[in-house]
Amino acid sequence: MLAVEFSVCDEVFALFGASGCGKSMTLKCIAGIETPDEGRIVLNGRTLYDSERKINLPPQLRHAGYLFQNYALFPNMTVAENILFAAHGTPDEKLSRLRENLARFNLEGLEKVYPDKLSGGQAQRVAFARILSSHAEFLLLDEPLSALDNFLRRRLEPELAEVFKFYGVEILVSHDGGEVFRLANKVAVMNAGKVEAIGTAQEIFKRPPTLTAARLTGCRNISAARKISDDKFFAEDWGLTLTAQKIPDDLRFAGIREDSLSTDADENIFPFEVVRVVEDITAFDVFVRGEGAPLVWRTEKSQRKPKVGDEIFLRLPSEKIFLLNR
Repeated sequence: MLAVEFSVCDEVFALFGASGCGKSMTLKCIAGIETPDEGRIVLNGRTLYDSERKINLPPQLRHAGYLFQNYALFPNMTVAENILFAAHGTPDEKLSRLRENLARFNLEGLEKVYPDKLSGGQAQRVAFARILSSHAEFLLLDEPLSALDNFLRRRLEPELAEVFKFYGVEILVSHDGGEVFRLANKVAVMNAGKVEAIGTAQEIFKRPPTLTAARLTGCRNISAARKISDDKFFAEDWGLTLTAQKIPDDLRFAGIREDSLSTDADENIFPFEVVRVVEDITAFDVFVRGEGAPLVWRTEKSQRKPKVGDEIFLRLPSEKIFLLNR
């Protein structure tokens, strides 16, 4: 079941959710590849789909630049032929677009190469060049960087941001929190075919509004919770009574990021035992246990490495705690 509603205006809009939540299906409905049972899709005042008025423009008339997860290059066409296939205009205009985009995406010298001989990064750049050679009015990008390794992802993200400058509307599908935070202006959190929350990237990541958003944005410390008073609640999984502000009456969950825990002496400070230490490149992930389930504390390597069995006092700053009612 897919039931989504949102509007986009001159921005990069991310559909953010776990695999299977309906992100890609939403893009396919916008592009005209799939047909919804009911609803409306409007672009710049032009109706692409309206179930009541029986309007359903075919994909080629929607003018969407759709970047598939696997880039969908034609395997029997060279790089140049793939790009020219989408180009519009006179033969001279098409060649001009080809040369322009070969240069823009550093593809010169690969004109006669077939897709199976391209690296992942090269294939992605060809896909972008093909979109920019078309007359697309808006972009739909389905996990555009998911097929690449971390090095190529970070290298090509700036190129993707440059592509965005050519369009007023871009809808990005991703389950990668870092990618969404760096590329999107506005974020829609999706879960089970529905949009749970919409906000700026800063809002969604700084203070997630739902349990799904907290998990998607990488929060590893989450507990069931219930309100005790206006300024206190009980974190059931952790076995802790904590102080916080503006506790909702229908509180269900509480969360705090691992790098928000601290050794400062203040409210919400408790003794914990170190039960596990995992070394990362620049930090230690320290698993600590108090009265209940373990929490994760992330501390920089410049600090002394905690040892299993150590007792430490950690603070859960009230201003860094997420209070969630859904």
